[in-house]
Amino acid sequence: MVPFSFGGHALYALAGGAVFWPARRALLVADLHFEKASWFARFGQMLPPYDSLATLTDLTALVAATDAHEVWCLGDSFHDAQGGERLPDTAQAMLAALTGRARWTWITGNHDPVIPDRCGGTVVEEVEVDGLVLRHEATPADTRYELSGHFHPKLRLRVRGKQVARRCFIATPTKLILPAFGSLTGGLDATHPEISRAVGAGAEALIPVENRMLRFPLAA
Repeated sequence: MVPFSFGGHALYALAGGAVFWPARRALLVADLHFEKASWFARFGQMLPPYDSLATLTDLTALVAATDAHEVWCLGDSFHDAQGGERLPDTAQAMLAALTGRARWTWITGNHDPVIPDRCGGTVVEEVEVDGLVLRHEATPADTRYELSGHFHPKLRLRVRGKQVARRCFIATPTKLILPAFGSLTGGLDATHPEISRAVGAGAEALIPVENRMLRFPLAA
């Protein structure tokens, strides 16, 4: 976990793409995209059907490691509105254990405007918590401190002659975009104009590595 400050709060960035808020013992994740593989299978593109289990396994380990009492999912937790209905029994049991352990809040996204009741937790469109706005997609005109997801940002770098991509956070003084936490999610280049339009000038890509934060200024 790498400490950083945002909106006057001490937070931790986790290598898996989550944020831990120690004052609230809260874990924040974005873009889980449960049942993405089964959605593709419906259209004839067969992918290994284990994405939800892999994501839930990682999330379960993170909740245990941080002893989180709250979990905030910043939208697109399911790949589509029926994703919750397609969860395998094992994944349903894992999710029920998680939502029963912590105070769980689903923030709706463009992929999952409806969350099935049987998934547990509370469903909201967006919320302000201790001065931080939690929503799915960044709102450019909102000047409040805001955490969001949606863009799945990745930073592409050339290292020793090879092109590598790492999931990253996008940060300005008032906006923080989390990378996708889901195991089967692509990524939008951190320099993409859509991200620039969402956060404005002065953005950085942040990559937590061991006990330090790597910061890469992004051109407007």
